[in-house]
Amino acid sequence: MKKTINSILIANRGEVASRIIRTCQQMGIASIVVYSDIDKSANYVKKADQAYYIGGNQPNESYLNIDKIISVAKKVKVDAIHPGYGFLSENVDFAKRCEKENIIFIGPNVESMEIMSSKSKARKHLQKIGIEMVPGYSSETKDLNSYLKEAKKIGYPIIIKADLGGGGKGMRIVKKESDFKELLTQAQREAKNSFGDDKVLIEKYISDGRHIEIQLLGDKHKNLIHLYERECTIQRRYQKIIEESPSPAINNSIRKAMCDSALSIGKSLNYDSLGTVEYIYNNKTKKFYFLEVNTRLQVEHPVTEELIKLDLVKLQIEVALGKKLSLTQNQIKPLGYSLELRIYAEDSKNNFNPSSGSIEKFICPERDYVRIETDLDKESLIPIHYDPLLAKIIISSESREKTINKMNHFLSELVILGIDHNQDFLKKILSQPNFIKGNYNTHYLKNNLKSLNSEIKDSLSPFLICASLYNWKIRDTKRTLLKGLPSGWRNNFFESQKSSYILSNNQKVQCNYRFISSNKFDFNILNYNYKVELIDSLKEFIIVEINEEIFNFHIIEKKNKFFIKNNKLGNFKLLKKDQYPITNSSINESLYLAPIPSLIISILVKKNQKIKKNDPLIVLSSMKMESTITALKDGKVESILVKENQNVDASTELIKIV
Repeated sequence: MKKTINSILIANRGEVASRIIRTCQQMGIASIVVYSDIDKSANYVKKADQAYYIGGNQPNESYLNIDKIISVAKKVKVDAIHPGYGFLSENVDFAKRCEKENIIFIGPNVESMEIMSSKSKARKHLQKIGIEMVPGYSSETKDLNSYLKEAKKIGYPIIIKADLGGGGKGMRIVKKESDFKELLTQAQREAKNSFGDDKVLIEKYISDGRHIEIQLLGDKHKNLIHLYERECTIQRRYQKIIEESPSPAINNSIRKAMCDSALSIGKSLNYDSLGTVEYIYNNKTKKFYFLEVNTRLQVEHPVTEELIKLDLVKLQIEVALGKKLSLTQNQIKPLGYSLELRIYAEDSKNNFNPSSGSIEKFICPERDYVRIETDLDKESLIPIHYDPLLAKIIISSESREKTINKMNHFLSELVILGIDHNQDFLKKILSQPNFIKGNYNTHYLKNNLKSLNSEIKDSLSPFLICASLYNWKIRDTKRTLLKGLPSGWRNNFFESQKSSYILSNNQKVQCNYRFISSNKFDFNILNYNYKVELIDSLKEFIIVEINEEIFNFHIIEKKNKFFIKNNKLGNFKLLKKDQYPITNSSINESLYLAPIPSLIISILVKKNQKIKKNDPLIVLSSMKMESTITALKDGKVESILVKENQNVDASTELIKIV
């Protein structure tokens, strides 16, 4: 074992790479990073001491390529490799390769990783030590009838899970037997594409459940402590978007039982690093069941760091070096309450579809009470190839109520323009009575989706006025003729200017407005009249008075779209409708287009194949989210216009059905 770590290669990217770099800098350790084509200008690359190119944008060409990463590590002669989370962080072969090359792998011993790399292996191991878990079944044969038989024994609803990996991939909830075969096929295909193995297991699905996890920390001298719990129940697509600690659901007795259970699991594995034991907690019965162990740093680790005021990455590096834990269990004292929100590039109004592109404006106010984990700046490019996580916001205070209030205020100030994201969606969750009371389960988002996505009443008009005046100001600035007259001046005073927009729900709205004098206007929108004055206008910032109320707007125009933010009203997106639209009455409804920029994962049909309505045609992947294009009607495949593993832009022609 090496006695010191002077350099660490970070086998990851983005926000987690930046996070690890920060601790390396504080410890006086050189940070070496790797990057793909699209990450060449990323912030984490600029922050690191050294950076090395490892391949193309697809993860298997770069961040999942063990040989390339090890090659860089040997070239630079690093002492250790930190895998971060995701990618190779739980890859046993990668850990073994580091060991073979005499490079410290900053993670647990290989034996514990091997046991926990497979959900079925983990179940068998922990059943031997009496850990209670949800009734389940796995089979090496992958026989459909066997699964059906066991599912009937367990009782519906059941959940299908990929045996390897995590992050919500290869998971499907089955409510009735007739749906089992189709959902099993989907889960197996997704598991194969995500983890290279289509093995799955089934478990009883707890419908009124909460996701609670216990943070563990062990060393190589058989010392093991817990760092209390994190509540991670608010999820979409089985992925967390809000984490908090302590959990509002459990009392001290249940907390102690969970922590003791996690310690038992850790001791059975001789666990010697940072890791997390995940449980499902039944709201009705108040019982908890083992789910899995994540043998790595967690995305949500800042929640625990802020709660107990420790640097977990530093501790992880120290125990990897072979140092004894300097902390005992009695020294770990939670302080107050901690809350983390994940800002994702996605459209909550459209099935949480990911959003890619460039950030055009990013304003993150500095506040003493806020911790931000991000790799963003105002010129960041959000590619389709990786997770759509933009930033994590962590706030702590002495109470849950105060922390939620602070988070609400900060979300009002945060500005991210240029792509879709879930900032407003998260803010609405924080204002829901049931969330405030801590009364929720894993179905919370699904059950409240309509109200969470509803627009604020009367918020439309201010955004439309903002966009119209933004355009007016640009025209006024660019004019070369008759500069003495205001833009839009009409010889006929009663004639109005018009601007038309398309909303996110495809509704068309027209603004009618007249210039009065000295930046004053009369607006009519949807038969409502507004007295408006343009107070100030900078490049991407407008101040207007509307019916004697001042509104401040951040605004950018991008490819005929307006992205607008107001602290009170939130974010809004408008498509500027062409004044002289080109009509096309001959749209071919048989031609299927890519809904968003995507990677073609699988083509499920062949040319001239007969298909029926709802048959799956093509599987797409964008930002780690899979979606399937299905047939809208019966027909025959006339032509397939793309290939597997091809990257396509939005609206790319995929397949034609006749």
